[in-house]
Amino acid sequence: MAEIQQFALPDVGEGLTEAEIVSWAVQPGDTVTTNQIIVEIETAKSLVELPSPFAGEVVALHVAEGDTVDVGAAIISIASGASDRVADVDADADAGEPIDLGPEPERHGQEPKLLVGYGPGAPRPRRRRSTTDQAVSATGAIPPATIALAEATSPIRCTPPVRKLAKDLGVDLATVTPTGAAATITTDDVLSAADTHRPSASTAVPESEIRVPIRGVRKHTAAAMVSSAFTAPHVSEFVTFDITATIELRSRLTARKEFADVRLSPLSLIARAFLRAIERTPAANSRWDEAAQEIVQLSEVNLGIAAATPRGLVVPNIRSAQRLGLRDLSVAIAELAATARMGKTAPEDMAHGTATISNFGVFGVDAGTPILNPGETVILGVGSITRRPWILGSGEEETIAPRWVTTLSLSFDHRVLDGQQASELLADTASFLSEPELAVL
Repeated sequence: MAEIQQFALPDVGEGLTEAEIVSWAVQPGDTVTTNQIIVEIETAKSLVELPSPFAGEVVALHVAEGDTVDVGAAIISIASGASDRVADVDADADAGEPIDLGPEPERHGQEPKLLVGYGPGAPRPRRRRSTTDQAVSATGAIPPATIALAEATSPIRCTPPVRKLAKDLGVDLATVTPTGAAATITTDDVLSAADTHRPSASTAVPESEIRVPIRGVRKHTAAAMVSSAFTAPHVSEFVTFDITATIELRSRLTARKEFADVRLSPLSLIARAFLRAIERTPAANSRWDEAAQEIVQLSEVNLGIAAATPRGLVVPNIRSAQRLGLRDLSVAIAELAATARMGKTAPEDMAHGTATISNFGVFGVDAGTPILNPGETVILGVGSITRRPWILGSGEEETIAPRWVTTLSLSFDHRVLDGQQASELLADTASFLSEPELAVL
């Protein structure tokens, strides 16, 4: 006897309320095992692969690729094989009576680790034996009626690719006449409906705009930035300076064996200088507690590095970054960036940041006014590092020479830091980069 079980979209962390179905790894009729990856979803923070909490045969996919689904909504139905004792239940039992399966068998060893609330061993409510169950028990196969039952949450019968095609073409499936077996909507049905509703060439209006749905990371970022901009009073300061000494230091360090297998970027050195400056202005590593009306100063600097990805901007952070030497900090930044580009940053890696660096200089931008991540007090913007004519010396010894020059911008929460503290933080960062030997003082 088989039991149809539905897998509901879980909360994969950080209290997220919805996710987009990116790609299915299984299709109806496939056999899956417990913990096998069945679907990839995109949350407001990252791409996540979901394992199957059940073993059995995929009966139906309830949502198509590209659909946004609320947490708790059923996304897949799987027909799981029951124990021999269940199969021995009298097939003539009254369908209206609950089946007493007796106590659960004793389990030994540790259960597989799954998402919270899902997986083998989780208590399930007793089911009434339906006529569908009787059919499965008698034949050992999953009848078409079972598939229809599994798709009860989506009465329109079609495959996920057809559902996605309809969505892309703007076709309402409820208006499509099905021609497939068992009243199933086919690809041709959707294409035919799209042609029927498409205006003729003589009346067609050329497309003048492209609409992009706001979802996933971009939706989360937009909400967070609006909240931050209208909650924390932002102030931005700038400093332009000669960073040649740091660029030369980088060249010397990359030639050393300790950095032979490390990508030592200018950002790594800037991050190290910023962390050193925060040590001198510890109030910068704080958060504003509105409810308690307190400033909470934090002992560990979880340094966020803003990363541009095809899915939008994400800000994973390096935990206790102030404890890392330059080599380990460089490795952490490189790994963080690589993971972000692949869309594999875990939600927990983007939580609990305390200070952030946004390196928009890689796009050729000289300066900007970055917006604080919610809950943080400072964000350092890094402009492009370019060769410019620069005045060296003073008085009679004054000369003009080409130097490496950059602009740093600091946005800060004026509730937490006053102008003097913020100015000292920014000036110290620039000083450590202008004269790296100052970092040892």
